[in-house]
Amino acid sequence: MNIVSLLQLIVSSSLIYAAPLIFTAIGGAFSERGGIVNIGLEGIMVMGAFASAIFNLTFTSTFGDMTPWLGLLAGALIGILFSLIHAVATVHLRADHIISGTVINLAAPALAVFLTRAIYGAAQTGPLAEPFGRANIFLLHRIPVIGPIFFENTSGPAYLGILVAVISWVVMFKTRFGLRLRSVGEHPHAAETLGINVYFMKYAGVLISGLLGGIGGAIQAQAISNEFGVLTIAGQGFISLAAMIFGKWNPLGAMGAAIFFGFAQSLARIGNYIPIIQDIPGIWLQIMPYLLTIIVLVGVVGKAVAPKAIGKTFIKSK
Repeated sequence: MNIVSLLQLIVSSSLIYAAPLIFTAIGGAFSERGGIVNIGLEGIMVMGAFASAIFNLTFTSTFGDMTPWLGLLAGALIGILFSLIHAVATVHLRADHIISGTVINLAAPALAVFLTRAIYGAAQTGPLAEPFGRANIFLLHRIPVIGPIFFENTSGPAYLGILVAVISWVVMFKTRFGLRLRSVGEHPHAAETLGINVYFMKYAGVLISGLLGGIGGAIQAQAISNEFGVLTIAGQGFISLAAMIFGKWNPLGAMGAAIFFGFAQSLARIGNYIPIIQDIPGIWLQIMPYLLTIIVLVGVVGKAVAPKAIGKTFIKSK
């Protein structure tokens, strides 16, 4: 295998595994910039994966090649619904953010597997009818050297995620909405005195996180697992949270960290083709993403500066 082919394999595999992490990490950034901790992203991804798989199997004959892309919308909608539960619990009912997110993480897999058994008579759906395949990015794959490495036989959802990351950065740091969201996460009472609807902004941040987390789960089911089962989402939500922290609650930083973790996840599949690591036992490559998650959290959490009011209960002034 020549160097261009090796680089193409590494880049395309990394992007495929990074795609669900990119969306979910950016979603977490929106929620926490608004002051709401959302560790329930793992459960939201589960429900997004479940909804997209059911949609894929049900409507392939109707929508054909567009089915997996429309499946992202199905995952987004169910993600919004589950994030609404977290928003109501933390904003209006003043529940502890960690406990609320943990409940979602516990309830979502049980509900999804129960519904899967009720519909298909088994704990998994079986292979999807129309999963995401690898694709060439229009015209860009023809660029000499760079084109085959970055834009040939790669992941369409990953490049959509990169575009969403750029748009999210603009929204978060260059718009009035983003300024208000960040002010609510830093000092909600000061924001309230300026006429900002703090509750609305907190809801908006959590619902955006649910939308993007649901899309992340849908990509995981339709581009990587090619089915929905109890192990379709196995820690990706927590890895996304680590990517968000590693990226310092910045959409572009979260995207870069997600690509890094995506590369770590891809090593279990492509490690045998990389000369430097091909002799490492496969089990170490499989646990590499989780080891890196722990290392990142231990090494970065103390240095990363989170929004000042994150996790704190806000009570509206009378």
